[in-house]
Amino acid sequence: MIGFFLKKAFFDGWDNMISLVVINLGYLVVLISLYGAFSLMASSVVLAIALFVVTVALHAFYASGVNNLAHSMVRGRRAEFSDFLESFKLRWKHALLMWAGELVMLTIALFVIPFYMSLQTIFSLVLAIVLFWVVLILAFINLYYYPVAVQFPLDKPLKSAKKALVLVADNISLTIFLSVYQLILFALSIFLATIIPGIAGMAVSRHAAMDLLMLKYDHLDEHPEADRKHLPWDELLYEQRERVGQRSLRSIIFPWKD
Repeated sequence: MIGFFLKKAFFDGWDNMISLVVINLGYLVVLISLYGAFSLMASSVVLAIALFVVTVALHAFYASGVNNLAHSMVRGRRAEFSDFLESFKLRWKHALLMWAGELVMLTIALFVIPFYMSLQTIFSLVLAIVLFWVVLILAFINLYYYPVAVQFPLDKPLKSAKKALVLVADNISLTIFLSVYQLILFALSIFLATIIPGIAGMAVSRHAAMDLLMLKYDHLDEHPEADRKHLPWDELLYEQRERVGQRSLRSIIFPWKD
């Protein structure tokens, strides 16, 4: 399943390359705002923190729209600007929860954990370790939060977060792999000036993973007696493989050799 996920995520992004670039260019507004927050630190800490809070809000709401577009791309549909706007109407409450969750996560990671580490006592070290795991779990939930929200549009924000937590607990190996994959995409995005794969490419990979997980859970709903550790992935992935086709990275780099 992991192998097909990599292929699907890549080609879903490849087929929508221009859209990904346009979406990522829009995200430059968030990056400029973040740069402004860091620049203000030298002159006004209060203004810097205020702008940082606004920046996290911009990220949360923009990511909501991006995930709506990414869902369309993964499903083989053309991404429309109306899909982006629709997300604000349907999931503005989800974006607010995302905003709050990211503020908590960043505050703990950037300020609280370093503070406890600086105390250099056994008790403070234990607290720092506990808080590290809290941040890690929140980061894992973040992977699935918007994909779940898009997949189940009638769910309220907290219900989406709870389902995301269940996915984390039930798919530890995939979650760790997806986290590492996101870090690789992030590093590649920095190298390529955030143009590609960027936030949009990262969102596409998350929705690709979510689509494959839905195949798993649909199968388990229909066959509750099935062995969860030995699912018939060849059968489950048949339609997905037909949609992606027989393409390979070699066929893209050396199309004349096919």
